[in-house]
Amino acid sequence: MAETLPDIDQEARRLLDLVSARGLDARLIGGMAVRLLAADDLDPALERDIADLDFVVSKRDARALAQLLEGAGYRGDEEFNALNGARRLLYLDDVNRRQIDVFIGRFSMCHDLPIADHLDERPDTLPAADVLMTKLQIVSLNAKDRADIYALLASHEVSARDPDAIDASRVASLAGEDWGLQHTFELNLQRLRDGLGELPLEAAVVARIGRRIEALSDAIEMAPKSRRWRIRARIGERKRWYEEPEEVDRGR
Repeated sequence: MAETLPDIDQEARRLLDLVSARGLDARLIGGMAVRLLAADDLDPALERDIADLDFVVSKRDARALAQLLEGAGYRGDEEFNALNGARRLLYLDDVNRRQIDVFIGRFSMCHDLPIADHLDERPDTLPAADVLMTKLQIVSLNAKDRADIYALLASHEVSARDPDAIDASRVASLAGEDWGLQHTFELNLQRLRDGLGELPLEAAVVARIGRRIEALSDAIEMAPKSRRWRIRARIGERKRWYEEPEEVDRGR
């Protein structure tokens, strides 16, 4: 069995190289994905410590990824994996006290996102729009989640025409199918607006983030809405519109 690396950036790269060598449909999400996507455009004021790693894998390759992680120095959480293994797996690095959370086929937390549909677009992470949505779907954003969203918005244009941008049409399309998802997106975009004045960033960067928040909001508002969306919208907040996700002891 191989040994894990103490530096989490090097460890992420090691695992990505192993995934690539085996041709698996598995990509990073979470804080490490934000760091890789932003790259040299990551503002130091938005950089944060990353405690754990997160992957999304296709259903077809879930077993192969599990075997890869076990051979790479990780121990599966037997109880968690027995209960959740059809949709989510947890692997532990006992030496460095880290975890890897693996989402199988879909990303399901407060809301359900079919982001595994885009596993083939980049070699390391899911596209920026999909990584962004895994953060925007969180009903109770913490400081790390907000920093990640701001980092993505500061480093990526919002456009459907640029493959390296945040694809607003992708975000809007999913929101237009699910009123609850859209409602959470809208609540969080407003929270992000409200927090702009507290960001320790240059005025030009804050303004850029603000413009991109508005571009996303406009795309979501203007997108066609499904019949299911319209029926659920009549109920609104009278019924809970999100799931309470099962959390594990981790730092993302």
